[in-house]
Amino acid sequence: MKSVCRQLLVPVLLLALYLWACRMEMVNPYLLPRPKQLSDSVFRLLSGGELFEHIRISLFRVFCGFSITMVLAFPLALLFHFAPRVRDFLEASLHFLKSVPPLAMVPLFILWFGIGEASKLALIVAASFFPLFLNIESGLQQVDDRLVEMGRSLDLEKRALFFHIYLAESLPTILTGMRLSFGYSWRALIGAEMIAASSGLGYLILDAQEMARTGDLFVGLACIGGLGLLLDSLALRSVRRFFPWIGAENS
Repeated sequence: MKSVCRQLLVPVLLLALYLWACRMEMVNPYLLPRPKQLSDSVFRLLSGGELFEHIRISLFRVFCGFSITMVLAFPLALLFHFAPRVRDFLEASLHFLKSVPPLAMVPLFILWFGIGEASKLALIVAASFFPLFLNIESGLQQVDDRLVEMGRSLDLEKRALFFHIYLAESLPTILTGMRLSFGYSWRALIGAEMIAASSGLGYLILDAQEMARTGDLFVGLACIGGLGLLLDSLALRSVRRFFPWIGAENS
């Protein structure tokens, strides 16, 4: 209970500061919408189902992009660890790509994939790939060699050695990488939905900016932040439920 109170302290103080600033009319309503503007925006977006549709499409894009990232990152990280020659060929190229901001690749994605969903997913994958890939690689490198030798001395098959030693030992780092990667996917959503989008929370925010609807803009930002917090909390609860020993270490 004390932990919940501590976590709520800053949001409550910020809310009180916001209400006080609105009451004292210290900020232009165009820059900081009044509570009435926010409530009107929420009611209008909810009454027509527009907000739920934007949320659904954004979640679909993020989960699709994150799924593609997992499919790409896991095999490549395994190759890097278990096939040093592959690392020699690809390491420099991957370090080069890691240094390129994903938003800088938007024109290239549009050129390659057009302005449809493919370019949006490509941007999400570009933003979320390296946090997952690097954490998987780091987790595998941190596996104790003595445990591997013990498994080999017990004549474990390669499959059993991988699942019971490599994967089990690197799982905490991999799960951390998945959380980070999904967070980067969510953060890349605005950039992805700048690419000729006609729906999604990113589109809602950009459209509100162009039409000077500050209330809609704040509603979109609140949805992105709130959903990100909710999804991260659900991920933590899932880890503690299915991997209690990891949850105990990270708590």
